[in-house]
Parts: sequence; C-alpha cells; structure tokens
Amino acid sequence: MQLFSIPSLSSRPRTRTVLVASADSSFRQRLAHLLAGLRWQVQEAESGAQAWAHAETILPEAVIVDAWLPDLDLDEFLNEFKDRFPETDLVTAGGDGAAESARGPYRQELLYALRRSQETDTAAWNAAPSFDDAAVEAARPLPVQPVQPVEPPSSPSHVALTPAAGKTVSIEFGRTAASVEANPGDRLPELIGNAPCMIEVSRRIRLVAPRTTPVLIEGPTGSGKEIVAEAVHRLSKRNRKPFVAINCAAIPEALLEAELFGHTRGAFTGAVQGRVGRIEAADGGTLFLDEIGEMPLGLQAKLLRFVECGELQRVGDNETVKVDVRIVAATHRPLAEHAQKGSFRSDLYYRLAVFLIRTPPLAEHLEDLSPLVEHFLAQMGRETPVKRIDPGALAQLAAHNWPGNVRELEHVLERGAILAGDSPVLTAREIDFGLAVN
Repeated sequence: MQLFSIPSLSSRPRTRTVLVASADSSFRQRLAHLLAGLRWQVQEAESGAQAWAHAETILPEAVIVDAWLPDLDLDEFLNEFKDRFPETDLVTAGGDGAAESARGPYRQELLYALRRSQETDTAAWNAAPSFDDAAVEAARPLPVQPVQPVEPPSSPSHVALTPAAGKTVSIEFGRTAASVEANPGDRLPELIGNAPCMIEVSRRIRLVAPRTTPVLIEGPTGSGKEIVAEAVHRLSKRNRKPFVAINCAAIPEALLEAELFGHTRGAFTGAVQGRVGRIEAADGGTLFLDEIGEMPLGLQAKLLRFVECGELQRVGDNETVKVDVRIVAATHRPLAEHAQKGSFRSDLYYRLAVFLIRTPPLAEHLEDLSPLVEHFLAQMGRETPVKRIDPGALAQLAAHNWPGNVRELEHVLERGAILAGDSPVLTAREIDFGLAVN
C-alpha cells in the first residue's frame, strides 16, 4: 500500500471550515469523508447560489467548487468570489478553471483530498478536465521516514494515511463507483449483459432518473446512448409525458433552429403555417438532444438561454413561451475537451453535464457478447423463425474488434440470418464483417 504523510493532526487548528459546492452528492460525500479525517468542518452546497449564500454566512477558510454546477458561469463566479472573499483558499475541480487552485496555507491538503476523491470515481472524472501534472504532484506530500508496513484494510472503502507523528488514521469513504460491487440485480432490462461497466451504467441511470437533473451521455457511436436516454425517461416522474428526440447532426444548420424552437407562419420562405418545435412538443417530458456536439455555436447560445430560464422564442415571433422539459444530451465527442478549445460553449457544457453517464464500447464488455447475440436473434424471431448460433460463429464474433459497437453486432447478425436462409442455425459461413453497416 502506498503511504502518504500529511502534517501532524495535533499541529493544526481544530476548527477550520471548507465549503464543497457540487451538484453531485457522491462527489460531496467523498470529499466530506476525506476532509473530516483531516479535521475540517465541511459545509455542502449543491448550486452556485447556495454556495455564495453559505460563504456569506460562515466565511470559510477554503472553498472547493465543482465546475459542473448547473446555475453559474464558472469564470464569472471565480472572479466575483475572489473579490468578495480574498482571504479564502479557492480550488476548482474540473472545467476551464481546473488549473485555478489555492495558493494559501491549505493548498496542499485541499489538492491531496481532491486527488484521493478523483481516484475513487474514475467514471465521472475521466471525461472531465483534470489538474495538470504539476498541480497533482504539488498535492503529494513529501515523504517521511520509513514506517512499519501497514496491513491492508479488509474493505476497499478504507485508505490508510500516515501522519508525521507516526499515527495511522483510517478514513472510511462512502459508496462510490469504484468501491461498489457489481450487482446483476441492478441491471435494467434495456441494457443487456452483466459486465461491471454495464451494471454501473444501470446504477447511474437509477440514481439520476427520479430527479430533474440534466444528463450528458458520452460514448462511441453505436454503444446505445439513446437506449440510456429512454431508460432515464422511463424511470422518471415524467414517463407519462413525451420523450422527444432530435439528432442535431442530421438536420441542416439552416433548419435546426426552427426544428428545435418552432416557427410562425411566414417566418421564412416555405413556412406556410406555424409549427411547434421539438422543445415545446416535449413540454412536461424529456428532450433528448442526440449528437449535441454537432450543434452550431450560434444555436448553442439560444439553447443556453432556454436551459437557463426555461423560456423559448419561436422563429419569427416576439412572444416567449414557458416550457418545462428535462434535457438529456448525448455525444460521441470528448465534449469537455471541445469546451476547453472553444469549439463548444463551456457555459452550455457545464449546464448539460451536471450528471455524466458513459456508455462503454462493446470491446470493453465482450463477456456480454453471448447474451447480446441471443437478444438480437430473439428480436429477429418476431418476424421469422428464431435462429440459434453455433460455437464457431460465436468464436468468430468474439475475435472481432467491433468498431461499430453493439449496433454493428446487430447488423452483422441480421445480415447473417438473411444469408442463412431457411437454416435454423447461424454458422461461421454467414458471418461477414466487411459489409457491416455501422
């Protein structure tokens, strides 16, 4: 076990307050456990406005701000906060301000705690910008004299720290993505397979579905992002209202605005009558914005306005319409990187990526290949006699790298079933990857 030294607990003041602001309760919980072990009093806030109100009341020594807060512009918040609380150590976790970190006496402890919390939930942090290497190394305390080896704890939810005084402190963390054992009973029926990464997707869907929190689904093409979005809607309180999907990459830029926001009669050439947009059509339900990374920057600004206030303006109309929708967005792009580079609005990204769900490529859960094959063959059996697959064909499927993911598998099996004709068995002769439609 790797041991880290931290300043002696007896040498620090007993009462120091840190404010942790994040919309992610598990992120706040992990930091609270860590910081409490370092003798911090932890106050939590789930929004930017709440963080500001708490700071005015308690005047904390330090503040840790998650850049994914839904109701603030990070740069504006940081600038105003520094002006109002110049003595407070301020650390941002992820986002464009990730390199902005505390410079006061608590910097080392705060970055240490963040680093430990990052290690306990890689599913959430892998898609977000992280500290630069210099900042991470600065968070690592200096080594001390060798100590006797510490017996590893029986539970992975404990981490042993070795203070300079030579005492060992065991800090217990809450349940996180890294420490929760995969339970097949958590799997949703829409998601086939019991691989741990797929169980984690189901677990995250179950956690976020009952809320109104915006969700961003990231994953490669063909990995089932729309299925995840539909599952979020099905398990939500909005499931009796519409689920409206729009592919932002499939509609020409000139028409996308009217498709989203609607238009009035005569708003543009060919608009012979007014039309309700997709956003308004989803009122009370869920709006699924597929391939949100393809949306033009100009239209992103208008969408941001709607996300912030829930009001839209149809093309050609001066009136605003109030609409209540939950937004679930999806992309195959690394959207955090595009936000950093300026090819996607960072303020819109932070409002959409309040809760992240990653759909893994098929190559990462090939143990689910057999149940997926059975599922697709059973689906095809609704129209034609159900076919079974022989071991040679299954082995050939297992050797493929699946660049088109689950969608490619479905198409390969459909083509193979057609090539098999009346035969009840799908053999290796019918497996053809070269013509797969991805």
